[in-house]
Amino acid sequence: MCSDLRFPCIPGIQLHHGRKLRGDRWQHAALMLSSLTPERTQGFLPLEHYAALGDGRSIALVGADGAIDWWCAPNMDSPPLFNRLHDRKGGHFTVAPVGTFRIERQYRNDSNVLETLFITSTGSAKVTESLNSGVAGRLPWCELARRIEGVSGSVDFEITLAPICAHGGLRRVNHPNAEVRYIGDLATTFCHDEQISIVVDDDERTTARFLARAGTKTCLAFLVADQAPLPTPKLNDIDRRIELSDEEWRRWANELTYDGPFKADLVRCALSLKFLVYSKTGTIAAAATSGLPERIGGDKNYDYRYAWVRDAAYTIKALLRAGALQEPVGAFGWLVRTIAGDGPEPQVVYTLSGGEVPQERMVDVPGYKGSTPVRIGNRARAQTQLSCYGDVLETAALFARSGHVLDPQAARLLENLAEQCVRRWREKDCGIWELQDKQHYTFSKIGCWLALTNAADLAKEGHIGGDANRWLAESRRIRDWITAIAGRRRSRPTHSMPAATGSTRRCC
Repeated sequence: MCSDLRFPCIPGIQLHHGRKLRGDRWQHAALMLSSLTPERTQGFLPLEHYAALGDGRSIALVGADGAIDWWCAPNMDSPPLFNRLHDRKGGHFTVAPVGTFRIERQYRNDSNVLETLFITSTGSAKVTESLNSGVAGRLPWCELARRIEGVSGSVDFEITLAPICAHGGLRRVNHPNAEVRYIGDLATTFCHDEQISIVVDDDERTTARFLARAGTKTCLAFLVADQAPLPTPKLNDIDRRIELSDEEWRRWANELTYDGPFKADLVRCALSLKFLVYSKTGTIAAAATSGLPERIGGDKNYDYRYAWVRDAAYTIKALLRAGALQEPVGAFGWLVRTIAGDGPEPQVVYTLSGGEVPQERMVDVPGYKGSTPVRIGNRARAQTQLSCYGDVLETAALFARSGHVLDPQAARLLENLAEQCVRRWREKDCGIWELQDKQHYTFSKIGCWLALTNAADLAKEGHIGGDANRWLAESRRIRDWITAIAGRRRSRPTHSMPAATGSTRRCC
């Protein structure tokens, strides 16, 4: 999914359902998606019509029609407060004109603050949206802010706030200082000024209207506190934090040191990856969503709101090459501490707090465009993926070659992982695609070769202890095995490398 409707991403990246765009086609697609008339089919928007908002802890998805259809708060792996991705009745926070309209939208330059221009037959208005941060970084509460500004003529907005409660009850309390909805253990409140005309206000939803004329402005916010005091900041302060958040995004983007080709595209990619950095622990989530289908109507609808060793390693390497520092250092430190503390062998995936991923279970919802079952938890928790050794050790090598220092705990862990790889590379595993059938997957062997090659280099360069010559010799044995398998398959017309050997014999 392309989270930014102006986002050029990388030429050749998959956009939606197997289609790929290359070169100038990306610009054409970006223009089409940044100016459109949103339309739902059976209650669902196309996935590419969503943009993301984030605060380093949670991620909200904003549809092109002004509806926030997905937000897990206070954390990425919390139950959703809005979930129309899986259920047309799953709750949403919508700010949209009454009647037909079209939109033009984009992220601000070098920022993840989103701007949408709504254009109707009577006028136009701009909505600026942010999951706000504060002067010291992430706020103690979640602050989802939406500013509406009249640009020309007049635009009649309808506002709907309809959260859901996946666990526990939902009740409304008229507190002396605020109208509070308790959603399970969360305390929430809807902040707005007197320009907003409330139409319906009950336990389950609030609906309101706002007439945006040229030059008028208002700010709305949905605040969430998790078993903590719920603040009631002034709306002017919330509105100012939209600009503060924008400044922080720009500051981060401007500190990236990459200065090569396609710099603007790379910065936008880095900003998208930054969404997935979970600031509470420093780890990196594989995705912001759960239960979305690999193909419409299919059953491979998995929960990816966890930290895969492989995905974290890829993202750390990408951010290092982009010239970021704090995020890759924090994420690599988390990876080392988590693997060392869990031991002795690395798991495939961990929760964002470093714990064991819950057992997979099905959720009773209709699913995106009927794609069921919708899953939470993940069965990869109990799998073996030998390529993880390569992911960790290659990341460590890039970290060291970038001029950083591996601490003694990290050095010991990397040495131990290299020794494990020597012992285990001949085993069968589930492979990168997390299949239930264990085989001698070629990619896994390549990952083990990569692990021992990098471990030998790290040892030779003095970053870690261990027997570099032994690791290098073992890496050559793996290389020879891969070469032998490839040689037996060269009679195939494609000369392609097999995913697995298909052999039941002992490996080597």
